[in-house]
Amino acid sequence: MMTVWIVAAVMLIAASALTMFRVLAGPSTLDRLVALDTLIAVAMCGIGTWAAFSIDTTVTYSLTALALISFVGSISVARFRVPDVEEPPARQRVRRGQWGLHGRRGPR
Repeated sequence: MMTVWIVAAVMLIAASALTMFRVLAGPSTLDRLVALDTLIAVAMCGIGTWAAFSIDTTVTYSLTALALISFVGSISVARFRVPDVEEPPARQRVRRGQWGLHGRRGPR
């Protein structure tokens, strides 16, 4: 039975190492956000594995707290994040529909 715990620990360490690589080398902020969510999920799996190994249920409350904090953090970052690359101001105005075809504001 001990080999099962060792295999689970090795898999969790490998998953966290690969996820940390994505956090550090992510090309965009959304890639880093997804990697951080994955890292928190791996940490939650590690806590759950430890709870099963030690037969101690007191650590399971931390799973609930970590899940709630992770959810709120992800939603707030996704809601208020700034785009990685700014567009030129003229393209922003045309895309948002503030300027007509001939550069005047709205219909006459």
